[in-house]
Amino acid sequence: MYYVYVLYNKTKLYLGYTADLKRRVREHNYNKVISTKNRYYKLIFYEAFLNKKDAQRRERYFKTSKGKKALRLMLREYFNET
Repeated sequence: MYYVYVLYNKTKLYLGYTADLKRRVREHNYNKVISTKNRYYKLIFYEAFLNKKDAQRRERYFKTSKGKKALRLMLREYFNET
């Protein structure tokens, strides 16, 4: 399986994809990823795919302004609570 995931830290969203979701989130939170170093991120959303290219395509979509808008709409209750 391949996963597209969204991490959040009160001010910033981080989007990525991986084949091992638990390991990747752990790497983010133990300062092993330069782009998220020195910040704690919470996993707030993920989707699973059987095909790597499908996961990569979905990640690219979520990184567009239209994709970010769709994410905020899908997760609007979460963002209203925080």
